[in-house]
Amino acid sequence: MITSLHELKTGIDTLRQEFESDSREAEEKREVYLGKNGKFKELTNALKTLIPESRRDAGRMLNQLKEWLNEQMPTSAQDAVRSTQFVDPTLPGLDLHTGHMHPISLAIEEITHIFEKIGFSRARYPEVDGDHYVFEALNMPPSHPARDEWETFFVDMPKDSKLGEIVLSTHTSNGQVREMERLGTPPIRMINIARCYRRQADVTHTPMFHQFEGLVVDKGINIQHLKGTIEYFAREFYGPTAKSRIRPFHFQFTEPSFEVDFSCTICDGKGILENGEKCRFCKSGWHEVGGAGMVHPNVLLAGGIDPEEYTGFAFGWGIERTYTLRPGLHIDDIRSFYNGDLSLLNQF
Repeated sequence: MITSLHELKTGIDTLRQEFESDSREAEEKREVYLGKNGKFKELTNALKTLIPESRRDAGRMLNQLKEWLNEQMPTSAQDAVRSTQFVDPTLPGLDLHTGHMHPISLAIEEITHIFEKIGFSRARYPEVDGDHYVFEALNMPPSHPARDEWETFFVDMPKDSKLGEIVLSTHTSNGQVREMERLGTPPIRMINIARCYRRQADVTHTPMFHQFEGLVVDKGINIQHLKGTIEYFAREFYGPTAKSRIRPFHFQFTEPSFEVDFSCTICDGKGILENGEKCRFCKSGWHEVGGAGMVHPNVLLAGGIDPEEYTGFAFGWGIERTYTLRPGLHIDDIRSFYNGDLSLLNQF
């Protein structure tokens, strides 16, 4: 431990002698003497042990030593090239690295364009909405057990006399009756894209996610039109070999109702990965993306449309879930869209 200016000066002289006889390469030599834990750093620790009256002179001596070390430090090969390299000031500057739109924003644009080509119009309805449009108008009265399935976030504010309790919308289906009220008379071909909220979180669920809602109402609409729309989207979004299927299910606002599955592109629809492990994303070769069905007559009535004259179909699919099946992407956890993982974002 250095406790006096005399001992510090001896240490400085010793370091100078070591430096002059040291034959290391420039990069290594700089690290040994001027690095974060180098010999010069060891000498500066003496400032803590010297008496206050000596610290000013000690600081001056150490600054002189550092200047001398920098002057005597040999030039590295990289520095030599840099110092002799010809610079043409007329050359254009380097392009700055620019970012890009978030994958979800890209998907929204693409999905909108896909449905516009078959006559759908883009709509947007509230993400914070009344219980009336989120549940009651969709054939789910206050006491109906179907409400328990949605894991709803309620907003702490006074109950609205018309809308009822205010909630973070659990699905884009709240736009169905609103669109019927807006247009009044069919035909209706709506694609509604918005954020949705549910108290769920795992590899295929997030508390906030994006959904696109399709609604078609006209005379003579049937399940064939629904299945054809699903097939069309699958081919446009995933490619000509994409497979889809519908399974009987129950939704309170459609009758009949279906779950919509697309073949998993992560495991090629096998349910087993190449390493023999079970695909943790789909687990079966198929991945459920959302629901669909024929619009329930009570929902048509809530929108002011006669179910004896008109029929319709609707579907609501999560964009994050839908995007995970795109060929060539490696996404087996939709939470990755929101954690800033560059390995995921750089795929787009």
